Amino acid sequence: MGGLAARLIPSPVASVEIKNLSSILIIRPGGIGDAALLAPAIYSLKRRFPDADIDVLAERRNAGVFQLIPGIRQLFLYDNLSQLLKALQGRYDAVIDTEQWHRLSAVVARLTGAAVIIGFDTNDRRRLLTHPLPYSHYDYEAVSFLNLLEPLEAGDGANFSGSFLFAPEKAEGKALDLLSGVSGGFVTIFPGASIPERKWGAERFSEVARSLLSTGVDVVVIGGTEDFATGEIIAAGVRGLNLCGRTTLAETAAVIAQSKVLVTGDSGILHLGVGLNAPTVSLFGPGISAKWAPVGERHIVLNQ
Repeated sequence: MGGLAARLIPSPVASVEIKNLSSILIIRPGGIGDAALLAPAIYSLKRRFPDADIDVLAERRNAGVFQLIPGIRQLFLYDNLSQLLKALQGRYDAVIDTEQWHRLSAVVARLTGAAVIIGFDTNDRRRLLTHPLPYSHYDYEAVSFLNLLEPLEAGDGANFSGSFLFAPEKAEGKALDLLSGVSGGFVTIFPGASIPERKWGAERFSEVARSLLSTGVDVVVIGGTEDFATGEIIAAGVRGLNLCGRTTLAETAAVIAQSKVLVTGDSGILHLGVGLNAPTVSLFGPGISAKWAPVGERHIVLNQ
């Protein structure tokens, strides 16, 4: 649908001069990781246009991340028809489509009728943009999102070294209740991944958990319901707590924020940890570490 529409829908007229913006829509389909790494760009937009209303059009699977980013006025769901229609009726001054490849989000951006439509120039989606910009596989993804702000003269001064995601107070309270039986200084393990090739395996993570136990460190396993069985294997026989399937994304973030280290593969949860300023140990395999691996003294990347 997206490919066909991208070829048939007329291109927008030449863009107007960008002076001041009062309303901005950011489109972010996809997973948790991209949504988390979009936060620095949202803060840069707020600094550049402090009085502007910023809305986000996301998906069910990544919408929870935007609860962790202050300054968003309204969140719409891309895969909910009624909410998608509301977003299309928003009359925005500018739309920023942060999707990298798929065309349907560019079609949605064009259908808003905004005078300024910014996005990545990766294929024929460029026809639907007033400001198409290049995309590199080797820029850190948070930097790629900041590059989209160039036409708006925003994006400077972004900082990835501190926290850019913040767990809500209610989620923090729930996390503390769940962690009441865990000693301080625990390590959080996330064994899941979006594709099988990025999964390190329950037995290997279980060995890590046993090694931690031998030094007196507790382990908390996080993940969705699909990770529960793996979590049981990792936590078995050690002072481990399996929280897989028991927490919302915000509560998972609050658990990570309480831990000493997050151990995970190349995953959206890794980027959640980075945004919470948690120290991480991450395992990379088929992914491009230059694109997705965190940088800085708080992060250890094992790239195979």
